[in-house]
Amino acid sequence: MNEELKKTGTTTVGITCKDGVVLATERRATMGTLIAHKNTQKLFEIDDNIGMTTAGLVGDAQILVRYLVAETNLYRLRYGRPMSIKAASTLMANILSGNKYMPYWVQLIVGGVDSDGGHVYSLDPAGGSIEDIYITTGSGSPYVYGVLEDHFTEGMTTKEGVDLAIRGISAAMKRDSASGEGIDVAIIDEKGFNILSEKDVQDRIKKMKLKA
Repeated sequence: MNEELKKTGTTTVGITCKDGVVLATERRATMGTLIAHKNTQKLFEIDDNIGMTTAGLVGDAQILVRYLVAETNLYRLRYGRPMSIKAASTLMANILSGNKYMPYWVQLIVGGVDSDGGHVYSLDPAGGSIEDIYITTGSGSPYVYGVLEDHFTEGMTTKEGVDLAIRGISAAMKRDSASGEGIDVAIIDEKGFNILSEKDVQDRIKKMKLKA
């Protein structure tokens, strides 16, 4: 594989909160030093209770999203209930592991809410799946981890989690040249999967007085 195609930059984050899960990404897609696209979707609704963020090769990420959407839909039809977050993560991990010798060049976060509460899982190209209270992936992740380590608190609400995710990705966009072009944020809770409007995100940025 062309080495330049591997050098894809991204910033994504998943945060567990007492009333749900927050997932967020920025929108820039790069190929080496080239900004290839300025409005790339990296945050996906998998089911009403599950979302996924993607970092890495766009084609690999898109096909993996299609696989997981199809499998969760079939599960719901077969059993009459949504798939658990652990099951969705394990399924995706098995798909990745089955291709480890010709791997999908991605880092994924699978997150959502089920009968056991909110969960976020980090998945690597070899099929590793690890749950944590918060996760960030991509080239901008070191900057986000600094923000999360400093500001995350147990029992925070999704409203607070959204502000924290925006703060973290904003920090990455200031220092990571492969991250930029705006922020997408979703809340997953008992009401389902909800993507925040651009106006809501911008209003929160202004309220927190984050500099562009």
